[in-house]
Amino acid sequence: MNDGARSAAAARTLSGAQRDAVERAITLHQDRPGALLPLLHEIQDTLGFVPPGALPRIAQVLNLSRAEVHGVLTFYHDFRTRPGGRHVLRLCRAEACQSMGAERLADFAKRVLGIAFGGTSGDDAFTLEPVYCLGNCACAPAAMLDGQVYGRLDEARLRALLQGAEEPT
Repeated sequence: MNDGARSAAAARTLSGAQRDAVERAITLHQDRPGALLPLLHEIQDTLGFVPPGALPRIAQVLNLSRAEVHGVLTFYHDFRTRPGGRHVLRLCRAEACQSMGAERLADFAKRVLGIAFGGTSGDDAFTLEPVYCLGNCACAPAAMLDGQVYGRLDEARLRALLQGAEEPT
């Protein structure tokens, strides 16, 4: 099977909306120098993840191997290859936060959410991800919930953030 046929076969694993999002991202970024990262970010921003079925098409358009695209996708912790929860909680794992109790906070989050790092709760409410520095070291331990950074967290503050995220607006 040639690359074009492989790309077409992989594209069939995508939903129509996913295929459209991938093609829009390709159109926006394919001619940029260093297009791969902006293209992957565009797809993730649109879909919430980068579907593995998109990799052959991206590789074909950017004249890269599928292994190169996969390597970039899996190297950076910001990218997901499956849908996340309605809320994404990122807990800082860097040294400053570790020294201020981040491990205890991580254990608490895992226990309360019932998931490990990289997991999504059974009700699809939360995805828990590690992050290696949020740039909030002076206010350690820090976390990011749905793009908003919080510092000086303890179990009570984290519980309140999680409960607040799930309250109807």
